[in-house]
Amino acid sequence: MPMKTFDVPIIYRSPLISAIKKKRKEEDRLKKDFSPTLLDFGSLRIYLARHFGFCYGVENAIDIAFKTIEENKGKRIFLLSEMIHNPQVNADLEDSGISFIQDTSGKQILPFEDLTSDDIVLIPAFGTTLEIEKKLQRIGINIEKYDTTCPFVEKVWNRSEAIAKNNYTIIIHGKPTHEETRATFSHAAVNAPSLVIRDMEQARVLAQYILNEKPAKQFYIDFQDQYSEGFNIEKNLQRIGVVNQTTMLASDTQAIADFLKEIIVKKFNLSETAVKEHFADTRDTLCYATNDNQTAVLGMLDVEADLAIVVGGYNSSNTSHLVELCEERLQTFYINSSDKIISDHTILHYDFHTKMELVTENYLPKKEKSTILITSGASCPDAMVEGVIKKLVGFYPCKSVDEVLQQFTV
Repeated sequence: MPMKTFDVPIIYRSPLISAIKKKRKEEDRLKKDFSPTLLDFGSLRIYLARHFGFCYGVENAIDIAFKTIEENKGKRIFLLSEMIHNPQVNADLEDSGISFIQDTSGKQILPFEDLTSDDIVLIPAFGTTLEIEKKLQRIGINIEKYDTTCPFVEKVWNRSEAIAKNNYTIIIHGKPTHEETRATFSHAAVNAPSLVIRDMEQARVLAQYILNEKPAKQFYIDFQDQYSEGFNIEKNLQRIGVVNQTTMLASDTQAIADFLKEIIVKKFNLSETAVKEHFADTRDTLCYATNDNQTAVLGMLDVEADLAIVVGGYNSSNTSHLVELCEERLQTFYINSSDKIISDHTILHYDFHTKMELVTENYLPKKEKSTILITSGASCPDAMVEGVIKKLVGFYPCKSVDEVLQQFTV
């Protein structure tokens, strides 16, 4: 797929981050080096992940959204739900006159009945369900022109359709209430029996039904609201294929697919060559940015550091998985802007496990030289990452951001 360039508002860009990314790309055009970038300020050293920030799908969505605003003065413009999972970008769109029709969980903010055929409705990068597409089309709204669905999400839909044609049931690894998973489920279920599983724990429960170890009627309780209409576990768990929400942890999806494949082999006593009769080869359906960002975090974690900071929206799936990876190795603070760094003593950060913001005191180490790892989610503007770096640099007697920037521009 050829990578286009997009016109992203300058407020989201960062001279420092742009220079770093440009230099790294020139040095590593095949993207084989996942080691982090060192920003040595003297008493503070910051290691930036090799890959982070806006991905192709996000830049595409932002480009379309702001062009739509510019080209349709005086028209009512709506977003079906959040364009991406970043509070600054969504606030900027609202400030530009865009209104939201639904919240991220699909709850209605504005009734569809209030829309007219003269209105513009932007489909977010996550895509939407076939049901909602039909509602908008019945009103007479042109959804194709303002559809910002990420091409990598559409790739999953296409993969689902392909395996459906071969009579496989589609198992979707994803968060059942996430916009992207709801959209993928809708597109999958129109072609084949479909089921969403959120994690390995649910995969293990599903395995019990595949092996007839649990009573069939209990399935509809254990997987309530996660299966397609008319799902029949006696018939629909004979041939399966696994796809995923594009922002899940790659290792988790692979583990689930491998596990379910083993269960299918066990159930039907299959040889290696006969596996495809009951288990579809879907290959990985994660997007390139999710893979790159997760691999870059693993590369960054090879560095000895005092703490990690992950920047991104608190309802961002891909960002939460970067936090998850970092938390396995060292203390990690998940923030959605530099404003959460209150001072050199106090930080306000998000615990995505409990869905609560927490205050931590004395989060910075008291030592002559500190080392901090930083990355961000695929919907986080580079300017926000630079803002975090500048805030941290201000707490140390060290070089300025401009001085370090010169190392990447010469």
